[in-house]
Amino acid sequence: MRKHYIDNLRWLTLLILIPYHTAMAWNAWNEPNYVFFEGDRLISSIVVFFSPYFMPLLFVLAGISTKYALQKRNFKQYLAERINKLLLPLLFGTVVLMPVLSYIGDKFNHSYSGGFFSHYAIFFTKYTDLTGADGGFSFGQFWFLLYLLIISLAAVCILKIAEKFPIKKPVSFPVVLFLGLPLPILSEILSIGGKSLAEYLYLFLIGYFAFTDEKTTDTAKKYCYILLCAGLAAAFINVYLFIWSEKEWIFLNTTAKFVAEWLMIIALIGFSKKCLNFSGKFAHYMKTMSFLFYIYHFLWVVLIQYLLYNFIGNNTDFLFFGTIILSYPVTFICCEISLKIPLLRYLTGTKK
Repeated sequence: MRKHYIDNLRWLTLLILIPYHTAMAWNAWNEPNYVFFEGDRLISSIVVFFSPYFMPLLFVLAGISTKYALQKRNFKQYLAERINKLLLPLLFGTVVLMPVLSYIGDKFNHSYSGGFFSHYAIFFTKYTDLTGADGGFSFGQFWFLLYLLIISLAAVCILKIAEKFPIKKPVSFPVVLFLGLPLPILSEILSIGGKSLAEYLYLFLIGYFAFTDEKTTDTAKKYCYILLCAGLAAAFINVYLFIWSEKEWIFLNTTAKFVAEWLMIIALIGFSKKCLNFSGKFAHYMKTMSFLFYIYHFLWVVLIQYLLYNFIGNNTDFLFFGTIILSYPVTFICCEISLKIPLLRYLTGTKK
C-alpha cells in the first residue's frame, strides 16, 4: 500500500522553497546570492526558521522511499533508476539552467556588461565559492540531486553489508528521539558550504531503518502535536538567537538549531501520517509535479526578482511578495510545458 502521507509531505515541503529562496535576497548575514538587496532581519527570519529541518527532512523521506522501492526492485534496478532519475536532471540543471542564474548574479552583483553566451564560458572556467553569485561555476539547488545520487550509491553498499547483520527488533521510539544526538558532530564532516554529506547520509539511513517501522511512525503520530510544539519552540529560539539577539549565544543557538531539526522531522512525519494520508486528483498532480517544481523554481525566483527590481526599483515589500506571488504560477506553467516536450521529460527524468 502506497504511503500517501510521504508523497504529500514531500511536495508540501518543496513548496517552501519559493519563499525560502526569495527571502535569501535579504539575508542578514551577507551570504552571496544571485540577487542581493540588503539585509532584512524580518525576512531573514523565514530562512532561519525553515533551514534547520526542511532539507534534512527530504533526505529522511528519501530513505523511507528507498525502503519501499527496494521491496519492488533489486539493488541493481534501484541504482539504474536512481541514475536515470538524478544524474540527467543534475547535468541538465548544471549545464542549462545554472549558467542563467550565474549570469544574472554577475550582472547584478558585479555589473557584468557582456552577453549571455560570452558569459557561458566564464561559468565553466571560474571557480570561486561555488555559489554562482559572482558569475562562477555552481551546482545551485542541484546540489541536492548530487548529494542524493552519492548517498544512494553509498547506501546500497551499506545496505548490502547490513543484510548480513539483520536487525531483529525495530528501533524503539525513545531510541529514535536520541538518534538526533550525533547531528551536530556529523554536520561538520564532509561539509561543503554548510551542507554535510555525512549528516545527510545518516538521515537517509535513519529514514530507511527507523521511519519505515509502523510502530515508530504511529508513536510519532500519537505525540505529533507535543513534538510539533517543542520543535516550533526550538525553531523560534533559533531564529531569535541567530537573528535578533544582540549577544552571541553560540552553544544555545547550536543546541536550539539541532533540537529544532530533529524534533520537527519527527513531528512532521507524525503529523503527516495523522492528517495528510490521503490521495486525490490534486494530491496526485502535486506529487507528479514536485520534482519538476524543484528543478525550475529557483530559475523563476531569480528572474522575477531581477526583472521586478529593474522595473520598480528597490521596494522591499513589492519585490518580496511580488516574487512569491508570480513565481508559483510561472513555475507550474514551466513544469506543464516541460512535461509536454519529450526531450525535456527525458532530461529532467520525468515520466509522461
